[in-house]
Amino acid sequence: MTKPKISKAVWILCFVSLFTDIASEMLYPVMPVYLKSIGFSALIIGLLEGFAEATAGFSKGYFGNLSDRSGKRAPFVQFGYGLSSVSKPMLAAFVFPLWIFFARTIDRLGKGIRTSARDAILSSESTPETKGRVFGLHRALDTAGAFIGPVFALIFLSIYVENFRLLFLIAFIPGLLAVGFSFFIKDRKVEANPNIKGRGFFSFLKYWKIAGKDYKKLVTGLLAFALINSSDIFLLLMIKQIGYSSTEVIAAYIFYNFIYAVSSYPVGILADKLGLKNIFIAGLFLFALVYGGMSFQPSLVVIFILFFFYALYASATESISKAWITNISAKDDTATAIGFFTGFSSVFTLLASIIAGLIWSTFSPPVTFAVSAIGAVLVAIYIIVVFRSENIKA
Repeated sequence: MTKPKISKAVWILCFVSLFTDIASEMLYPVMPVYLKSIGFSALIIGLLEGFAEATAGFSKGYFGNLSDRSGKRAPFVQFGYGLSSVSKPMLAAFVFPLWIFFARTIDRLGKGIRTSARDAILSSESTPETKGRVFGLHRALDTAGAFIGPVFALIFLSIYVENFRLLFLIAFIPGLLAVGFSFFIKDRKVEANPNIKGRGFFSFLKYWKIAGKDYKKLVTGLLAFALINSSDIFLLLMIKQIGYSSTEVIAAYIFYNFIYAVSSYPVGILADKLGLKNIFIAGLFLFALVYGGMSFQPSLVVIFILFFFYALYASATESISKAWITNISAKDDTATAIGFFTGFSSVFTLLASIIAGLIWSTFSPPVTFAVSAIGAVLVAIYIIVVFRSENIKA
């Protein structure tokens, strides 16, 4: 019997991510407003989010390393999604700054615990010829949650104005569904990797010494791109800066997530046919087109066109880069390989946002986007040059 291209385990992970993102993205657009309403300053909000993201970033590396050393995947996925689910009602329980800080950190820690092991399962449930579609399908349902969540939050808050605590409690429901689905995941037999050594929190850093040349070349390029790829909030701020309303800003964000969700799976299939490398490079050029276009402060119609291409860029890079990494990594160190990259990527993205903010305030918003556009083109050229002899299916 021919093995199905999309296994049961992949579908389970897809629905787990869908429900988790519905829960998380219900809260993401309203979190700054809520924190402001209970007395948090912009500085404290920035520190809170920065620490939470850094926690998620480095923990991806540590727990990916731990997953490979233990030869287990499912417990990390289940516990990670469980923590993120529990954090939602915690936000509604108290308004003390330290409690909010703790709840947000728990949420991001859950993401760090599960990400590398989950991606390792996706890799083990696919072949080099189906990596694009498997990772693309997972990204599609994950992003569908990022579309459904904000839409629900907008409708809910239009009816129950500023009833944030009730929204946090409602977000617990899809979170629980995600945890429930996660317990249908069964571990395959994975041999513990004896080459993955060390037990400290930063032990995953040792992976660089044993990683293959192709991995090092690819991750170097990916992290260089992460350093010029600031938070999407700058795109939304730019729309506001041009003079459009908050409703139009939110509409652009929802439109982006909708196209991202719809396009991820078809782009993954295309990547399996044309090569992961080729689709990834195309994505970098789309990024340059969007950021270059935004630097000219376009009309609202052009902004939506650019956000359409921005969604295609995201489909062509985020899941594709992970699929590419798993293709050039050994099966027994997949979680560490992904964890090393995603951990540093989180930190570099945080640095990118700081750099973008400095350029924005020191020079001007258009300069911020022009610098990122040029940087993306340079990274694309780097990928083309260092992988010029690589097989098209890479």
